[in-house]
Amino acid sequence: MLPSIRCDEDLYSVPKFNLVRGNVEDFIIELKGFHELFADCFQRSESREHFLQYMVGQFSPLERKSIGPIALAVKEGNVRTLQRFVSDAPWDEPSMIVKYHSLVNDDLGSSEGALIFDESGFLKKGEGSIGVARQYCGTIGKVDNCQVGAFAAYVSKYGYALVDKRLFIPEQWFTRKYFDRRQKCKLPADTVFRTKPELAVEMLNAVSNENVLPFKYVLADAVYGVSQDFIEAVEALTDKTYFVSVPKDTLCRLSRLETITREYRWGGKTRKKTILPALDSKPLTVKDLARNINDYFWYRRQVSEGTKGSVVYEFTRHRVVLSAAGLPQKAVWLLIRRTLGDNPEYRFFISNASSSARLKTLVWLSGLRWAIEQCFEEVKAELGMDHYEVRKFPGWQHHMLTCMLAHFFLWHLKIRLGKKSTIHYSVTA
Repeated sequence: MLPSIRCDEDLYSVPKFNLVRGNVEDFIIELKGFHELFADCFQRSESREHFLQYMVGQFSPLERKSIGPIALAVKEGNVRTLQRFVSDAPWDEPSMIVKYHSLVNDDLGSSEGALIFDESGFLKKGEGSIGVARQYCGTIGKVDNCQVGAFAAYVSKYGYALVDKRLFIPEQWFTRKYFDRRQKCKLPADTVFRTKPELAVEMLNAVSNENVLPFKYVLADAVYGVSQDFIEAVEALTDKTYFVSVPKDTLCRLSRLETITREYRWGGKTRKKTILPALDSKPLTVKDLARNINDYFWYRRQVSEGTKGSVVYEFTRHRVVLSAAGLPQKAVWLLIRRTLGDNPEYRFFISNASSSARLKTLVWLSGLRWAIEQCFEEVKAELGMDHYEVRKFPGWQHHMLTCMLAHFFLWHLKIRLGKKSTIHYSVTA
C-alpha cells in the first residue's frame, strides 16, 4: 500500500486499514449522528431519510449495491423514489464538501499531508450514461466502453480518504451530435470540455482556496506529470512540493545551458529570438540516462504497494534540467526506479523538491501515491462505488460523494475507537 519506512524527519508511515464485516456497537446510531451533520444540505426531510437509506445500503452485505437492490432491501425503501433522490433531487453539494473537508481535517489533517490525483474507470454498457465512450479504462488496462472520473485523495500519517471528484466528459460529447444526450443526462449548459489535468487543477485550486485541508505535497501519475498547466498550478501555490511520474521519452540535460536572447526588427516590429550556444551533445531521454548509470549509484530500498505487498526496487536520483523543443527548461529532481534482475523495468518521477532533498524523501514520495489506489480498491470492493446504474450527471456526482462520505465514516470509526488494526462493521438494511 505505502512505504514501509520508519517515521523520520518529514517522513511518516500511513496506517493500514482493514475492512472486516462484524459488529460495531451502536453502528446505526453512529451513522445517524454522522448524517445529522449534513441535514441542512437537503431541502426536504424525505431527502434526508433517503440519504441515510442509500448509505445504509452501501454498508449492507448486498452483492450488488445499486439503487434497485438497495431500495428493495432497506426498510420502507422504494426504487423509483430512491432513483429520483439520487438523480434529480437538489443536494447542496458545495456545503457538503466544505463540511466533509472539515471532518477530514479533524481526523486526518496534517501540515505534512499530501493531495494525490488519479483517475478511475467504470465499465458501462450502452451509450446513454453521461460521459460514456470508448476510452482507456485503467480498471481493466485497455480501451473499452466506460466512464472515467478524476479524483483527489488526501493522505497523512493518520490515514487517507477521497476528497473530491470530477467526471471526465470526452470531447465528442460537446458536439452537435450529442446535444440530445447532454439534455437527457442533465449536463449543465455551461459545462465545457476539460482534460483530466485541467479537472485536477480545478480540484487542486478548490482545496487550496477553501483553506480547510492542510497539505505540503502534490502527487500524480504521468497523465498529469506531462501537463504544463498542472505543474504551473502547483508551482503557483506557496511552499508546495510536487512529485509526478513522467514517461520514458522525457528529455533532459544533466546541466543547465545558458541561453542568449537577442532583439531584432522584422516587419516594423521588435521581436526576440532565443539562441543556444554551440552544443556538443543533444538532450537525452530519461530512459537512456537510466541505462547509462553505473550500478554504484543505485540504492536498494523496500516499498509496499497495495495488494503486491512489500517489493524491493533500486533507486537513483539526479538533478536534471528538463528540455523542450531543444531549449532548457526548469531544473528538477529526477528519481529513477528499476526492478531487480537482468532486464529491469524503469519508472521515472520528477519533483520540485529543494536541492537539499535526500534520496529517502523522494523514495518515500514514490510510494505515497498508492494511497489513492487503496481508496479505489476499498470503496469499490466494500461500498459499491462501481455498482451504480445512474445515467444523469447529477446522479453520478451524488453517488460518488456518498461513496466518499461512507468510506471516511469507517475511517472515523477506526480513529475514534483507538488503536485497533481492524474495524468490524455490520448494518442490517
